[in-house]
Order: sequence, then structure tokens, then C-alpha cells
Amino acid sequence: MGKNFPEITREVMDGIELLQEAVPGVMAAFGALGEAASEDRALSPKTKELISLAIAVAVRCDGCVAYHAKSVLECGATRDEVAEAIGVAIHMGGGPSVVYGGAALKAFDAFVKAQA
Repeated sequence: MGKNFPEITREVMDGIELLQEAVPGVMAAFGALGEAASEDRALSPKTKELISLAIAVAVRCDGCVAYHAKSVLECGATRDEVAEAIGVAIHMGGGPSVVYGGAALKAFDAFVKAQA
């Protein structure tokens, strides 16, 4: 399962750029939704990224795992926080989330290593 999560993130961003050209209105609305959902209100942006990463694990989305593993690091999450969020995803998603939970922790570690 040796996935290159930084490369997956680049592929996700390439796809987003293509979609921004093809359907700019849809992508502008999607971007506005993301900004509104990420606002620092009752939940911090870091908490919201931890939730996003956990959901990515539960729904088994490689691109989402990669994107949110990078984002959660940028929000200042620790490895322990990431691991606990993955634990909640495993509880909610069962066996398949165990597989993606390991992948999500590998993704977070890959971005930590790339940042060093």
C-alpha cells in the first residue's frame, strides 16, 4: 500500500484546476462552501480538519486522505491528535477504516517528513 500521498495531493490539485476551468461557477461555489465551513467559530480550523481527515478515512477516499492529511498538518495538529481522529473514524467505519486509517497516518507522516 505504498502510496505517494504528496503526489496524490498534487493530482488532486491538478484536477481542481481543470474543474475550475471547465465549471468555474460550480468550483467557485464549492470553494465558498469550503471557506465558510472552515471558519474559526465554535470549532477551530484544526478541529474541522481533523474531522475532515476522519471522514476521508471513513469514506475511503485516497485524494481526500492526502489533501486533509496535509491540511491538518498546516493547521498545527500533532500526530497524537491525528491518530485519535483516525481512531474515531475506525470506530465509525469498521474494518475498511482500519486500512484507510493506516494510510492516513502514513500520509500525515509523509507530509511531516516533506516539511522537515
